[in-house]
Amino acid sequence: MPLSQSLLPEFDHEMANTRKTLERVPEDKFGWKPHEKSTTLGRLAAHLAEIPVWTEHTLKSESLDVNPPEGRPARPADAASRKELLAQFDKNVAAARAVIAATPDAEFGKPWTLLSGGKAVFTLPKAAVLRTFVLSHSIHHRAQLGVYLRLNDVPVPSIYGPSADEPAFG
Repeated sequence: MPLSQSLLPEFDHEMANTRKTLERVPEDKFGWKPHEKSTTLGRLAAHLAEIPVWTEHTLKSESLDVNPPEGRPARPADAASRKELLAQFDKNVAAARAVIAATPDAEFGKPWTLLSGGKAVFTLPKAAVLRTFVLSHSIHHRAQLGVYLRLNDVPVPSIYGPSADEPAFG
């Protein structure tokens, strides 16, 4: 079985759970944040919607500089509504899924480097980057968004098991 076919079920599962969480984002709370040092709910949700884009950066290049010395730092596009947020997410997930499916096994083993200001932050095999920089990173921010939802009395979806709002898998 090609490595891409081994990765796609996990990718699909995590993206479906992320979408369930993004579907709960209250539009009237896009500007809310739990602390002055925290990002806003809308910015966090936009970041989650954009993370799948990194799949293409990872599998089709050798590196990505998130703060290029002669350019502008990477920043998620803001969404004006939940509908726009979900449309961005769905588009990004479909593109990421297609890239994973089309990637030959040998490509997953090649090194990939995250740069900031031209300096290496880390270098890992592309398969490890997909698992950490895309999937685990998405899971991390999805959990943050779950806390934001809870603090705003928005029902938190079940993800890996029941939540206080969904006692059975939903």
